[in-house]
Amino acid sequence: MDSRSVSNFELKAINAWDKRNFTRGIKSLFLEYCSNSTVHGIKYFGCKRRTLFEKYAPSGTVWLERIWWIATFLLSVYGCGRLIQNIYRKWEQTPVIVSFAEKTTPVWQIPFPAVTICPETKARSMYLNISEVYHQMNNTWRDEMTDETYDRFRAVAQVCNAHILLGISLNQTTDPNCVELLRNVSMPLYPALFYCLWRNEGRQCSEFFTETLTEEGICFTFNAQSAEEMMRVDVLHSDYEYISEKRESPLWSLEKGYAENTDLDTYPVRVLGAGARAGLNVLLFLYEQDTDFICRVSAAGPVQGFKILLHTSSEYPQVSKQYYRVPLSQEVIISVKPQMITTSDGLRDYTPERRQCFFNHERHLKYFKVYTQQNCELECITNFTLHKCGCVKFSMPRDNLTDVCGASMIKCYNDAEDELLEEDVKYIVDKSHDYRAKCNCLPACTSVQYDAEISQADLDWKSLFAAFKQTLGDQGDGQFARLTIYFKETQFITSKRSELYGVTDFLANCGGLLGLFMGVSLLSLAELIYFCSIRPFTILRAYRAKRRESNVFFNPPPIIEKSK
Repeated sequence: MDSRSVSNFELKAINAWDKRNFTRGIKSLFLEYCSNSTVHGIKYFGCKRRTLFEKYAPSGTVWLERIWWIATFLLSVYGCGRLIQNIYRKWEQTPVIVSFAEKTTPVWQIPFPAVTICPETKARSMYLNISEVYHQMNNTWRDEMTDETYDRFRAVAQVCNAHILLGISLNQTTDPNCVELLRNVSMPLYPALFYCLWRNEGRQCSEFFTETLTEEGICFTFNAQSAEEMMRVDVLHSDYEYISEKRESPLWSLEKGYAENTDLDTYPVRVLGAGARAGLNVLLFLYEQDTDFICRVSAAGPVQGFKILLHTSSEYPQVSKQYYRVPLSQEVIISVKPQMITTSDGLRDYTPERRQCFFNHERHLKYFKVYTQQNCELECITNFTLHKCGCVKFSMPRDNLTDVCGASMIKCYNDAEDELLEEDVKYIVDKSHDYRAKCNCLPACTSVQYDAEISQADLDWKSLFAAFKQTLGDQGDGQFARLTIYFKETQFITSKRSELYGVTDFLANCGGLLGLFMGVSLLSLAELIYFCSIRPFTILRAYRAKRRESNVFFNPPPIIEKSK
């Protein structure tokens, strides 16, 4: 083998293999790496510099120099490693940023908000006089009360304030007829919603609103999805309907919005601009004799009028959590400003925990087809109430095997809701309180909220009727209120979840730190892998070639004479 074709380090490594001195071979390989490495400082570890300084330097000076370079290199590795650790922690924990989108969004790209209206009057006096029954139960008890009245009172008690049952034992654990009794005594859609004006076109409110069952009893909802599209009807019980809306919305979804081929007149409905002319106007009405000051009482006194909730079309209304009030003889104007959050496609490969939101296909709900945070929270409180009380409130989604709580269980399901709210705080101290964590109700990756600005003024409805020479008829014994809802602006700014720190950013920062501290690049890593894997096999191959040459030199093949 020609010694000029290999380096001095390779010759030493081959000779070390020949003498079976593996330590010396590894040392020669290491010295070769040090002399050729592109990593800063490595060349000072092992290579011998034939200089005048080393010839006349005191003993140990060269080793002191090597130790200094080794210490400097290790400090650089440590500093670089700590900074890379910080970068990794940032990449792992905060990879997402919510920022404003580059362009504004016109209001016609989103549905007009779904509007749920709940009368504060929970029972008409002709069917149930709550004040009269309340005093009877505190005095003469049931001696003067029919069974029908008693059943209606126990049903209505579930939509009144909890104080109405203080000191009263109703002996009713389950009530399968609760919803039917509430429908029989509650205010009907007309005349509660007396007249409607949608996009400056007047119609009967029954053309826009449908009944919805909420924790406030029988309410009326505008522009919501049907039960077949929002809920898993095959899982729900068949005793009664939660949503009576039948119109479908095949060209709209919460995640994708309206399809490109959608007409202007579609469902859920939308508007083309801002202002009251493009909004919803509702004239509300309650009979004077139906007003009650025992069932609904706040800290400021009795409340009469209507509760209003604005929500997305695919979200089941929960009126008691957040609502606006429309008092009687008042005009309330709600100017809506949408708040929409979308998520970039680059985050779809992230786990929901890292991006802090769920796409609709990622989170399966038992009773809902469409995932929203509010739908998930409703299902969570339903499961927790069933766990604590053995039954659920009439408005909660359930299957055929779950009982409806009766009036004597009102305190139980109210306490269950309060206890679930405390689970988050308890979980920080004691990990055994993990029921709330199991719910895992992160926000939806595409969500729409409708913030509102409210103005209110007195409504002189009697003068209004007189000006139009309209007779009041049966409505002379009641009071009106007016509600106006419209978009404040034609366009709004959308927020967007996007990558704050992606894989490319992470690698670029790591590469920058490695280059700054040690001069390391991707080829430097490939170089290290080469000397740890390919280079030893190259030396071994050269060693075997040398062995073959030696065998040929010392044992030449025999010379065979030719026969004469």
